Amino acid sequence: MLTLSHALKQVFHCPEESDFYAHCLESLVLNASDNFRLIVELGSGEGSPVIKSLLRTDFDGTIQGFELNKVAWKIAQSQIKEYELSERYTVNNCSFFDSPLYESADCVISNPPYLPAVDDKIYQPLLHGGNDGCAIAKKLLSLGCDEVLLMVSSYSNPVGLIDYALNRGYSVANFEITPLNFGYYSSEPKVKSAIATLRKQGMAFYSENIYLLGGVLFKKHHKAQRDLSRELIKLMTAF
Repeated sequence: MLTLSHALKQVFHCPEESDFYAHCLESLVLNASDNFRLIVELGSGEGSPVIKSLLRTDFDGTIQGFELNKVAWKIAQSQIKEYELSERYTVNNCSFFDSPLYESADCVISNPPYLPAVDDKIYQPLLHGGNDGCAIAKKLLSLGCDEVLLMVSSYSNPVGLIDYALNRGYSVANFEITPLNFGYYSSEPKVKSAIATLRKQGMAFYSENIYLLGGVLFKKHHKAQRDLSRELIKLMTAF
């Protein structure tokens, strides 16, 4: 288990967040569709969320993941082999955006980097989500995939992200929300300062003790039966 600070700086480690991502993947994607053949993932980390989801569902398609962190990628490779999931889950040690796979994917999934900061000189540079924390999420929504599952933080300009999705032709088809404690990465002084600045600008929402993380399934308007964006915004800005 990664508990020392040097290990936490090498590989993202937050069991509560990873478990919630796995839950959202199961409930909002894998158990909600019986015709997905290919799912593509940005930022697989050490692979645990997808591995847990595959072990608990009957999804028989394939998931192609992409992870730039070589240490995390090696751990993912080992875990995929251990659980005999090589035919269902592959993690590639290269950039998601350099591969054309997303063009043929039924769904794109990600717990994207969402730490806001003025630059990427933070504990884990690959967790940097731009000045407001939602730059990578917006980039994923700009690709035009019919369905996109994203983890959305209440302190990373959630309203701006949802508005961006609506303008790109997406509806909020479904979502789940959980409270999380500020942890090792979000409590880093540079990140904490950026979050406080965003709050003053009306772009971050949190209490003294917790923030909210949403698993949000975006679907193109022609595929969505409803749009829950107003409800999602109301909940994500409750603090």
